[in-house]
Amino acid sequence: MDIESARLLGMAFATGVGVFGPGIGMGILVSRALEGIGRNPEAQGKIMTTMFIGAAMTEALAILALVFALLIRFA
Repeated sequence: MDIESARLLGMAFATGVGVFGPGIGMGILVSRALEGIGRNPEAQGKIMTTMFIGAAMTEALAILALVFALLIRFA
């Protein structure tokens, strides 16, 4: 295996593992927010605000994994 093949495999692995966790986290986050809104519709604004903040933090992890994967590929 040459160095270019190893870089491509490293990039694929870093992207796959790095996006898997945040993807599951986003699904859980949205499902729990919808469940909370269903139980208490008056608190929708507060729940949605907290959900968007959590979604942004979770998405930042996926973007960070992509940046590391690109560093593996092109560095």
